Amino acid sequence: MQQVIIEIDEDSGFCFGVVNAIKKAEEELDAVGSLYCLGDIVHNSDEVERLAKKGLKIIDHEGLSKLTDTKVLLRAHGEPPTTYKLASANNVEILDATCPVVLALQKRILKAWTENPNAQIVIYGKKGHAEVNGLVGQTQGEAIVVEHEDEIENIDFSKPIYLFSQTTKSIEGFKKLVEEIKSRMVEGVDFVYYDTICRQVANRMDNIKKFAREHDLVFFVSGKKSSNGKVLFEECKKQNANTYFVSSADEVDEKVLADKPKLIGICGATSTPKWQMQEVKDKLKNIINYV
Repeated sequence: MQQVIIEIDEDSGFCFGVVNAIKKAEEELDAVGSLYCLGDIVHNSDEVERLAKKGLKIIDHEGLSKLTDTKVLLRAHGEPPTTYKLASANNVEILDATCPVVLALQKRILKAWTENPNAQIVIYGKKGHAEVNGLVGQTQGEAIVVEHEDEIENIDFSKPIYLFSQTTKSIEGFKKLVEEIKSRMVEGVDFVYYDTICRQVANRMDNIKKFAREHDLVFFVSGKKSSNGKVLFEECKKQNANTYFVSSADEVDEKVLADKPKLIGICGATSTPKWQMQEVKDKLKNIINYV
């Protein structure tokens, strides 16, 4: 039997913000046995389920409004000021795991909005995404969110613009948006833009492209809710047509091994735990009797 090499991408897996949020959750759970979390702590159902077994209870904003005299974890995505006000009014203690990169961005947006009342705050990001909701909240809902090029029609190019980006968006997409806005600005009107994309996440794009090209077959492991996962998977697929999306080891299809690949790669999103990629590797070992 031919020798098959199965490699897990060292650069894949949780980003710092997610690692920090899960660490804070587990420390609290180990100490008291239960904890509320506002929204899924990470967009990975298996990891959420693992933590639920330890006592983590997921709630939404409506659920938060009904809680009193307890403790709630805020995940890495961050929250708008209204969430903190609600928690304070209900005597709810906040265990804040907002990613430092997101927190810094929130402060920059708040500063720009406060100091430039006549300007438009524009955010390059995904509408409805938890991080974006927290960013828009810094402007009391006034910020304009642009995800696709056709949405820039909502911007008034005769008024000053301050442009920011959701931390997990693509650098290439941000640059295109900057150029498009520049081309439409009325002469003499200020257009200020800040590249606020997290490089720990952005750099994974080039790394994962290279990883996909270097393997005969690739399994991309990610939760179906992960925005980052969808983007990275599509890039992997462009680099290597033999790339398959799986949410768990149970979804590994033996049929894709029919061509007997010699080098198999396993990678994932910023919301994918290492243990989940290891489970996929173990499943593959069992299928092909790899030692």
